[in-house]
Order: sequence, then C-alpha cells, then structure tokens
Amino acid sequence: MSVTRRPAAASRPPARDPGPAGPAYAPVAVVDMDLTRPYEFRRPGGPGPVRPTAPVLALVRLRGRPLGLVTAAGEEGGAPEDLWRSAADTARRRFLLPRGANPTRAPVLAPPYMSVIIATHNRPRMLRECLNSLLRVDYPHFEVIVVDNAPADDSAERLVRDAYGGRVRYVREPAAGLAHAHNRGLAAARGEIAAFTDDDTLVDPGWLAAIADGFGQGPGVGCVTGLIVPAELETAAQAALERHGGFAKGYAPRTWSLRHPPKDPLFPFTAGRFGSGTNMAFRMSALRALGGFDPATGTGTPAHGGDDLLAFFRVLTAGHTLAYQPDAIVWHRHRRTRDALDAQAFGYGAGLGAYLTGALVNEPRMIPALLRRLPRGIRYALARAHRTAEADTTRSRRLARLELRGLLYGPVGYLRSRRRNHTGSAGV
Repeated sequence: MSVTRRPAAASRPPARDPGPAGPAYAPVAVVDMDLTRPYEFRRPGGPGPVRPTAPVLALVRLRGRPLGLVTAAGEEGGAPEDLWRSAADTARRRFLLPRGANPTRAPVLAPPYMSVIIATHNRPRMLRECLNSLLRVDYPHFEVIVVDNAPADDSAERLVRDAYGGRVRYVREPAAGLAHAHNRGLAAARGEIAAFTDDDTLVDPGWLAAIADGFGQGPGVGCVTGLIVPAELETAAQAALERHGGFAKGYAPRTWSLRHPPKDPLFPFTAGRFGSGTNMAFRMSALRALGGFDPATGTGTPAHGGDDLLAFFRVLTAGHTLAYQPDAIVWHRHRRTRDALDAQAFGYGAGLGAYLTGALVNEPRMIPALLRRLPRGIRYALARAHRTAEADTTRSRRLARLELRGLLYGPVGYLRSRRRNHTGSAGV
C-alpha cells in the first residue's frame, strides 16, 4: 500500500500498540499545511490533499518554509476546516508571525546536478513509496541510484527494473553495512552533489532545491543537512521516539566551521547536532577526497551506526563548512514496534560511540582536542541523563538507558567491524 494512496484517517482502523504502562495508544494523523493555503491539509511527501480527523500533528509552513510542528485536537466530530483553523491559530501564537510575513527563497542560478543515493535492505514496499516521492521532486537535474545492500532476494532489483525502468539506476553491494552501500553508490554517481536518504522516508517536493540553496552559500560548503520530521505516528513506539527527541534539529538555518566555531565547548565532536544520515548531502569532491564513508561504521555492521556523524566530523576537520537547511525536508517513518524502537535506541548510542572511536582513528591529530573536552562532555552527558530521568516518561527513560548502553558498546563494535572488514579483505 503506497503512502501516497493512503485513505484519510477517518477511514483507517485505529492502530493499537499498548505502551509499557498499558493503555492503548490513539493514533495521531501527521499532515502538512501552509498558512497561505487555507483549509488544505496534505499528506507527508504526497501530492494531494487529505481530510484528517483529530488529533493531528501538523508541519506548519509559510509560503513553503517550515515554521515548526503543532498539534491540534479540534472538537469531536468537527470539520477538517475547524481543525485547520485550530492548527493555524496555534502556529500564529507560537511562532509570533508578523502581519505580511512573506519569506522568499532566492533562486539558485545554476542548480548543480545531483545524485540521490538510497541504500535499501529487504524492504521493497517502503522502497517503492520512497521512490514515488523522489520522482515527484521539483528539481531540474538529478539521478536516483538504489543500492541493494546484502539482499536476501531480488525483490528490490525487480521493483526498480519493472516499475521504474530508466528513471532509477540499480546497483548491488554484497558487503553488509550502510557505509559499504553508500560507498558503492558514490562509485556509481555522476553528480556534483551526492544526496542521501533511506528507504523508510518520503522526501518533500522541494528537498533537492533546498539542498542546492545550502551549497549555494559558497564553494566552502562541503555538506548540507536538512529537517527530518515524522511521517506517521500510528503506534506508541513511534510517538515515544518523537517525544524522546526524534530527528529534528530545529527550524532555523545554521552553519558550522572550524574557522568560525560556535560557543559549544564540545564542538566539533557533537556531530549529532549537525544532522542525521537520513537527510544529508555532500559535495562529491569533498567526500571522495576523504575516501568516502568509513566502512567500519553504519547500520548492518557490529558498530550499528556512526557513518553519518563521522562523515560530518571529517568534513569539518578538513576545513569545509557544514550547513543545516530546514527547508530540505524528509519525512521519516519511525519504527512501529517496541522491540524495533529499543534496538534503534541502542543503535543510536552504539553509533555515537563508534563515531567517536572512528574520529580518533581517522583523525588522530584531534586526540588532544578531544581529551581537553572529555571531562566537560562527561558532565554534559550525566546532566542530560539526570534531566531525562526527572522529566521524561518511563519509556523515554528506558530509551535513554539503552542509548547509554549502546554508547559504552560503540568503541567495541567499531573495532570488531574494522577487524571483520580486514579479515574479509584478506580472504578475497
């Protein structure tokens, strides 16, 4: 079932995923709305309008620019128009919009040719929905490359061949691991910019244009990341991840560089603040100069992750600027079950530990800087854990503990992954 053909929330049976405390979870419809289009809700990444029932979580925009997420409950049995009005009123109060606000985007005069790389692993249904959203992107020059990572069968290959023909290129990477897959995509890419997303996302029609805007800030920009918002909140596990922090990095554009460091005392080691791998793009020359992604990192390896964070870190330490563009929007389908969410939380922590280990292995000159920041970093992590324990729900506290366990495991996972890669290479 394609997300773009999903019936409105009123005709969907409610999904039930009881949380650890017991009560059933009531699904929340995720919608997209623009204050300049009264009474119109749209599906995440979808082309057509939808008439949801309350409650909703709305990504509110003004002339295409995202302002933030708001919730609206409306009245029981109320019309979608009343629900839209409730969400719009909340947004105007929260974001303090001045009358006549009219943000505009300056056009990119010479948009670069982009290669969109999607790694997939045994999820052809999600892959189809992701590709459908990609082929609706409003951008003049781009190619789409699907990298089938250690597949169990040929379902992804048949999907690309039969449903998309020459519009999507298919390559296979037998070595398991997201970094392996991304490097395989880089080898096949022809673009000036390599943009990455995952098969469990839906991309916004303006995604690539916003990425081009980020790189248009100057030749020194080596990486652009973007906004990640939930595509659905149909289960308690999905809602728990969003309450725990989700993926969003805010709605204001930012840049980071070693030439103009922020006040953050842990910079540039706090790579998780720069963005996430499900919505990132690199200037091809900069990424290839670094040798691509470290194959000892990434989902599908003993490291569980860290490939994106390590790439951000290395781009910065190579002297490039990293830009965050909230207009570059990707809608992410969070894990739907408690077990999958727990595994994801552990993986996030493990990826962070693996990234820090990989940063020292790949950039040993940064070891003195890390050692200077380490005591403050430990204090920061402990304070964050304490705040989580005081303020968050039982489920969020469990996720925080799983992340901490993963963080402690991460260096071991990274070294195991390096050893496995070395052993595999020796046997070829």
